[in-house]
Amino acid sequence: MNDRIYPRNDRLDNNPSSDLVDRVSADSDIVMLMKLMGCSVSDASIGVNTAGVMLQRVRAGMTLFHEGAPANAIYFVRMGTFKSYHTTVDGYEQVVSFAGRADLLGFDALCTGRYPTSAVALDEASVYALPMKDVAWLGQRAPDLDRILRVSVSSQLQRYRELADLMSAASAEARLARFLLQLSNRMKSQGLSPLKFSLRMSRRDIASYLGVAHETISRGFGHLAQAGYVAVKLREIEIMDMAGLHDCARGTRRPASDVMPKNGHDRLAVVRSNARGHACGMRPESLQ
Repeated sequence: MNDRIYPRNDRLDNNPSSDLVDRVSADSDIVMLMKLMGCSVSDASIGVNTAGVMLQRVRAGMTLFHEGAPANAIYFVRMGTFKSYHTTVDGYEQVVSFAGRADLLGFDALCTGRYPTSAVALDEASVYALPMKDVAWLGQRAPDLDRILRVSVSSQLQRYRELADLMSAASAEARLARFLLQLSNRMKSQGLSPLKFSLRMSRRDIASYLGVAHETISRGFGHLAQAGYVAVKLREIEIMDMAGLHDCARGTRRPASDVMPKNGHDRLAVVRSNARGHACGMRPESLQ
């Protein structure tokens, strides 16, 4: 989608990150939001454009909203990737989710009126902002938008189930394999290649999300690459053996030295000769 140059708009000056975000506005923002979400645009929906739906650009590294800040808006991601994180009592940033195109941010603040997490742009991004005070009114005036909100909230609940699925795996390799498969599925749903994609998040962020050490993620990528499941070049990922990666991801509790091959040459033989569904929790020393 081509970007246009929009005039500044300061209708959300009470946003805690107003000094970090360029706000932009356009007459068709609500129409573009509905198209982004795959919704047909009705005349009634177009008629509520004055409600204050706005397109905002967020620069890489900038905070869209801060944990504990008053919730002034919810956001639909138009472009880019965000990480949401909670800061623990000892200052550790626990990553709880990653959001990409068409994902919803900030809706979990509706019950308390304050954002329970912070959201930071991992690259150049833009979002559609809906003022929190207008959410109910917008839903009444625009049934299409109300349906978008319901579907988006349901999708967020599905993401929490995916996180629980990730954490159910005992081995770091299985968690990492599941994470890559989830990213692959998201790429496919957006009409992008499910086999080649770039990781917008750092390995440290992935480690925080998966609940493992940073060094464990680096070793995990090495093990998956050595097994021939993926090719890794910096943040560029190519899935070389989708079936093998699924084998690795299926395991939950059992170790899988019988599934993870010891070198790339016998990878296919090992994968084909073992039953599907074993874990890939091989320890680093077993791959030496």
